[in-house]
Amino acid sequence: MSLKPLVNDINLYKAFLEEMQTRINDAHLRMEQGADEKDWYRAQGEVYVLKSLMMLREKVNAGG
Repeated sequence: MSLKPLVNDINLYKAFLEEMQTRINDAHLRMEQGADEKDWYRAQGEVYVLKSLMMLREKVNAGG
């Protein structure tokens, strides 16, 4: 299965990026409101993964 249709359809990819940004914003909110370190680290890890997904287009089109 190829991810090229997702990353090369500009409208679809923009919608994908908007969803990732919404999820990042939600995770930042959870970090701010976290009751303990465990909640904070979990949200921090989520942000890391979501930001890496936002770089998907570059990775797919670079062939890496």
